[in-house]
Amino acid sequence: MNLKIYQIDAFSDTVFGGNPAAVVPLKEWLSDELMQKIAAENNLAETAFYIPEGDKFHIRWFTPAVEVDLCGHATLATAYTLFQYEKYPKNLIEFNSRSGILTVEQQDDLLELDFPVDNLQVAETPQAFIDGLGIPPKETFKGISDYLLIMENEAQVKGLKPDFRKIGEVACRGIIVTAKGDEVDFVSRFFGPQAGIDEDPVTGSAHTTLTAYWAKALQKNTLSARQISPRRGNLACKLVGDRVKIAGKAAPYLIGEIFV
Repeated sequence: MNLKIYQIDAFSDTVFGGNPAAVVPLKEWLSDELMQKIAAENNLAETAFYIPEGDKFHIRWFTPAVEVDLCGHATLATAYTLFQYEKYPKNLIEFNSRSGILTVEQQDDLLELDFPVDNLQVAETPQAFIDGLGIPPKETFKGISDYLLIMENEAQVKGLKPDFRKIGEVACRGIIVTAKGDEVDFVSRFFGPQAGIDEDPVTGSAHTTLTAYWAKALQKNTLSARQISPRRGNLACKLVGDRVKIAGKAAPYLIGEIFV
């Protein structure tokens, strides 16, 4: 069986920036085992698979280790693929997913995701995070899937050198570390050893959590964001009721064929 595959750098306007995702269009689902093997072979943070479903699409996301409930950058990469290469005729795509209906709207050279906002609760900081990061956060919150750790400043976030084995001891999808930005409203990094990703370059889904926090902290609903991993990525975020709109660009890296 031959399958198309695209690799798109999401949340970047050039290749080698943002977060790379693989996109595999399907006419019908493969077995979970085979999709997991393809994702492991790709060895990217996420591989997205989708099938047509009426006038919508059903999307699923796999890390090299597990299937996940929500992934922003691979959804943006899938929408880019549909708009640019699969000749989707409208400017708004609806995806059915484990996290409900998600939309992506094409706005000139930007793609805007519409995701549910995270539900944040104040939490105690697990000792493994303090030991693994080397410094305690100012505040700690727990969302649906991730912990959110608030740091003093951008330099502190940038300088972190995590012990991934240690922070991976805590049961969660991942850890978002954030602070007020020097040039943007807020910066972040995302560590997910529990999901097979030590550091994710740019994590769209994490911004459903980050936007919930920073909109309240900064008393503004429209925010500029930067994920300061080595690849870096820029995002425009907006809190609209119980939804978060996350916009960014994308750049194609690879179009090919896989044989399974």
